[in-house]
Amino acid sequence: MYNIVSASSSTMHWTALVEPRSRLKVRIEASSAVSDYCTRVARNINMEKLQYNYLFPEISTKEIEHMRKYPNAKVISLGIGDTTMPIPENVALSMANYAIGLSTPEGYKGYGFEQGNKELRKAIAKTFYKDLEIKDTEVFISDGSQSEISRLQLLLGSNVTIAVQDPSFPAYFDSGVIMGQTGGFDQESGGYGKIEYMRCGPQNNFFPDLYKTARTDVIFFCSPNNPTGHAASREQLEQLVEFAQENGSIIVFDSAYAAYISDESPRSIYEIPGARKVAIEVSSFSKMAGFTGVRLGWTVVPDELLYSNGFPVLHDFNRIICTCFNGASNVAQAGGLACLSPEGFKALHSVVDYYKENAKILVDSFTSLGLRIYGGLNAPYVWVHFPGSKSWDVFSEILEKTHIITVPGSGFGPGGEEFIRVTAFGHRDNILEASSRVTRLLS
Repeated sequence: MYNIVSASSSTMHWTALVEPRSRLKVRIEASSAVSDYCTRVARNINMEKLQYNYLFPEISTKEIEHMRKYPNAKVISLGIGDTTMPIPENVALSMANYAIGLSTPEGYKGYGFEQGNKELRKAIAKTFYKDLEIKDTEVFISDGSQSEISRLQLLLGSNVTIAVQDPSFPAYFDSGVIMGQTGGFDQESGGYGKIEYMRCGPQNNFFPDLYKTARTDVIFFCSPNNPTGHAASREQLEQLVEFAQENGSIIVFDSAYAAYISDESPRSIYEIPGARKVAIEVSSFSKMAGFTGVRLGWTVVPDELLYSNGFPVLHDFNRIICTCFNGASNVAQAGGLACLSPEGFKALHSVVDYYKENAKILVDSFTSLGLRIYGGLNAPYVWVHFPGSKSWDVFSEILEKTHIITVPGSGFGPGGEEFIRVTAFGHRDNILEASSRVTRLLS
């Protein structure tokens, strides 16, 4: 039998369960972030370098705050790049049937291969890398490109130097900070020390001046780019591969938006001669198949990609996958296979075309207001320039006056200041309504 003694303070409340021989079992339930007790474990010094919250959860927080302030407003989100169209029916049925099969002795399966379903690896190599000499054994199935970026950082280690496009997807440099590859944050420049920021803006056709770019071990490069929407041309990617060869660097090439390319821009870095010796490619089903919540992607690590000592990178990456990842969901991989069937692939293109039409509507609306617009052709993002303005100020004004969520460009790096990113992911009526609201505000 226990006697219960309770106490409280401004920072916590606790309950002591007193045993007959006065031995105490204390259960402390913190009622706030402040506690009188701390462990002896020091905080990861690299986490202390990170600035603010990760960009997209911060956007979500501001959206929630705005909805509390205006509970009756219809808020339209053109911010976080989350897909909105339903997954194609045959793809969803494939996943559903696989899931139902798990309830039967005949259909049940446990762990799969860490590297992924063999048939899916073959289908990806055949569908996306036809005539590019990519073997299915060089394809690794992931739970999405963002997760894979972190595993690649673990592979590369803390001693490498990195370069990123500026602006670029924040996971590249944030994961580098966490890994210890960078210095501290510099308030004046808006960037982290030891990162080579490759400015990619209208002034240089969204491609870095490689003659002025310092040599680094790793180059993170996304095409079509998130957030600017620019797809690098063949000539530009040839320059990038040549630059990597001359410097002995590894390119981590993110092609998550390749399905949106409408012109002759390469969809894979491996379209460029010599890329197999210098590049890893990550990609995803998220934005072409509506798998943002399902989570499925892939990474290509060619046999020819070698460390300075001649050891194949593929072998180490395979070890990372086996150690840190039990493989993508079998249900999701069943959906991936359905995506690459003739019926599924046709349906995916229909969904992509829908979002591209949304992008055209947004581009036309902002252009009619006399604003400089980039992107929207080869990517589901529209990059809008507001000269002389702080991007967070533009974000706040648009949200306050139109109830539309965008993304401030500075969240993608110093080069994103004065810009906002607007996503074409959305239902058509919301895209039209958002265009109308912005036109009324800015005209």
